[in-house]
Amino acid sequence: MRRATPWLLGAALVIAAGAVTAVTPTDDDVIGPTEVRGSFGEPVESRTLIAAATDATFTDEVAVPGADWSAEGNWLVVTVIASAAHTEVDAAMNLATLAVGDRVFQASERPDASLMSTPLRLGIDTVGTLAFELPPDVTSGRAELRLTSSYLTAELDDLITIPLDLDDLPRTPSVELDDPELSAP
Repeated sequence: MRRATPWLLGAALVIAAGAVTAVTPTDDDVIGPTEVRGSFGEPVESRTLIAAATDATFTDEVAVPGADWSAEGNWLVVTVIASAAHTEVDAAMNLATLAVGDRVFQASERPDASLMSTPLRLGIDTVGTLAFELPPDVTSGRAELRLTSSYLTAELDDLITIPLDLDDLPRTPSVELDDPELSAP
């Protein structure tokens, strides 16, 4: 029994080390965002934002009539209704991404008429669009629209996540993007 004791003790320590490793959270678990999941067309509330994606369409060209700007490509234009959740301090949608599989695309900053960084009001909806310039092969599958008020990443903050089924979205030849506007809720 004396010879088996060190082996049993060693095996118990290895099992204990494996258990500690298994329950130790990853870096993403510690500093990653807290996802607030919603559904298309329904408002979702996070710490700083209330947002609902109400329309989405693929287009071959986006244009901003007042700025005399347009761009061709494979674009996904999403209409979003957003407002401040609790305070107007730092209430803006500063990061909007579209996750398709393991690829993540940021909303384009090229069109001036975008909901990105538009100040949001408490109790008053702001209706605007987000335009995503996508590679030609991204036209189907499942995607997630991710919205947050954080500037670079959603670390240690809420992240609104809205699923999109790209297979069901229509395609139009051109979409004109309007400036974000206030509307009554």
